[in-house]
Amino acid sequence: MDLALRLENIESGYGEVQVLWGISIDVPLGKMTTIIGANGAGKTTTLRSTMGSIRTWKGRVLLHGDDVTRLSPHAKANRGLVLVPEGRQLFPDMSVEENLEMGGYSKRARKQEKANLNRVYELFPRLKERRRQKSSTLSGGEQQMLALGRGLMQDPKVLMIDELSLGLAPVLAQQLFLTLKTLREQGLTIVLVEQNVHLALAMSDYTYVLAEGRIHIHGQSDEVAKMDEVRKAYLGL
Repeated sequence: MDLALRLENIESGYGEVQVLWGISIDVPLGKMTTIIGANGAGKTTTLRSTMGSIRTWKGRVLLHGDDVTRLSPHAKANRGLVLVPEGRQLFPDMSVEENLEMGGYSKRARKQEKANLNRVYELFPRLKERRRQKSSTLSGGEQQMLALGRGLMQDPKVLMIDELSLGLAPVLAQQLFLTLKTLREQGLTIVLVEQNVHLALAMSDYTYVLAEGRIHIHGQSDEVAKMDEVRKAYLGL
């Protein structure tokens, strides 16, 4: 199995508070891997540690086999590791297109800026219609499309997304998941932290369940969805 991303025994936290305790995750090339768990389980910390926005205390981050643990987030983005953060973090006074252009800042992404912009507008025609509007005037669903589009402007090899459906109506969440399915079918490797466990398990290939900063369960998503413990804890069954 070819791996796009591998986390080996990652330990990290905030200040003196340890959050992750030996997290190991394999992300196969061209697949969608999802991470679920209760609030405070360490899901967002896993993505931030991978990206380097918080320091990894122990362990390694391997991107296509190369050790990138100590690289800056900017350097990792230049290598194709991209994070779409929770909360969207758009520039509210900039237009849709200006926000997208901010995503194509890296040397690697600039070479593909026009093609990537066309790709985003094909995926999200609504953004093209509103490309001159300030991002602050968009609906929540449109802002999430824009955050995802800005991530795609970075020409990712591995796209990590933190809480894609947070605050969205179910129909909009489903539309965005279908977009992720399209991207995966186009060969993009995706890592998704997601609170909508039903959709995450239905759409992804492999699932990791975090509990108290450790991997509690992992396996093929369709198999994890059948586990009594997961059905009771996360699916309300």
